[in-house]
Amino acid sequence: MTELEGYRRQIDAIDAQLVELFLRRMEVTGAVGRYKQERGLPVLDAERERRVIAGKTEQIGDTARRADVAALYETIMGRSRRQQRQLVREAAAPGVTACAAAMACARQPVEHPRVAYQGEPGCYSEEAAAGLFGPEVDSMGLPWFEEVFLALRDGRADYAVLPIENSSTGSIRQVYDLLAQYEYYIVGEWQVKVEHCLTALPGVKLEELCTVYSHEQGLMQCEAFLDAHRDWKRVPALDTAGSAKQVAETGDRTAAAICSRRAARRYGLEILAEGINYNRENYTRFVLVSPVMELRAGRDTISALFRLPHQSGSLHEILTVFSVQGLNLEKLESRPIPGRGWEYLFFLEFSGDLAAPGMDGVLQELGQLSSQFRVLGNFRGYRP
Repeated sequence: MTELEGYRRQIDAIDAQLVELFLRRMEVTGAVGRYKQERGLPVLDAERERRVIAGKTEQIGDTARRADVAALYETIMGRSRRQQRQLVREAAAPGVTACAAAMACARQPVEHPRVAYQGEPGCYSEEAAAGLFGPEVDSMGLPWFEEVFLALRDGRADYAVLPIENSSTGSIRQVYDLLAQYEYYIVGEWQVKVEHCLTALPGVKLEELCTVYSHEQGLMQCEAFLDAHRDWKRVPALDTAGSAKQVAETGDRTAAAICSRRAARRYGLEILAEGINYNRENYTRFVLVSPVMELRAGRDTISALFRLPHQSGSLHEILTVFSVQGLNLEKLESRPIPGRGWEYLFFLEFSGDLAAPGMDGVLQELGQLSSQFRVLGNFRGYRP
């Protein structure tokens, strides 16, 4: 027997004991579940779990091993909670109740919808709307993101198409804040490859330019190109297509716009430079927002938001739920809460179907661990 084989035999012997002890522990936690069922007690006792884990780790001198033991017990406790939830029928957390009510009233996708987006015709948002509904979509551009949400509220639109993140510059913070403010639902998504162009009036040369207009995201995504022309003034606009429209309408031959080829064609501008964004794989992800929940075929992504108690380990407890349940956490985003210094609202996306067996238990646990919890939707992730 080699030295390695000897070590492996020792591990096998220890593992056999661990399996036996784990099964015995699950028998006892099953009994605890029946006890809670009889007395109407909740499955989750987060404070006791924290005390148990703290008690176990305090016995260990090695800091690294403390973290390992904490992670081991979090997983074991997560498995125990899942077992107990099969027995206990507890009252649903408020956010879970609201989700169930929305699912019960879910509508079918609207035929021939009216779609709102932020920006002027020719912008990337309009392109996303056409990608989702076809080139003949009945769409309207509005100046501000909140006006798009108000169009949904007032019944002037059936859907909104909104940019939520860019692969180069990250999340669109205004959209996340409005998703938290308005209780609407994400029912679909689309991606648009962003290829920015420097455009100007016909016949204008690079050396004539003094000012460049674009959305702040467009300016950031083209920083490397613009840094080679530091004498140009950079002016943020409401959207890329709006900057193209402004250059066309003012007739200013010292001005240029960073926009799409689509916008340049629409407003009669010439392209002076193409693909000027520094990231050649530059994509913007758009979400389709509805005032009513929809459960479309092929849905595989759940979006939710939550706020956590301001205490140590609360975010880690949430993340453990996904590990134990075998769910892929695809995105986690935080936004500061106005008036509450250094406290955050978290947005997450994870793989799943709201109607799948056991998903109500997952939502229940997320709701119990959060001081605020709301499901934002269930949709099919974009597949090119």
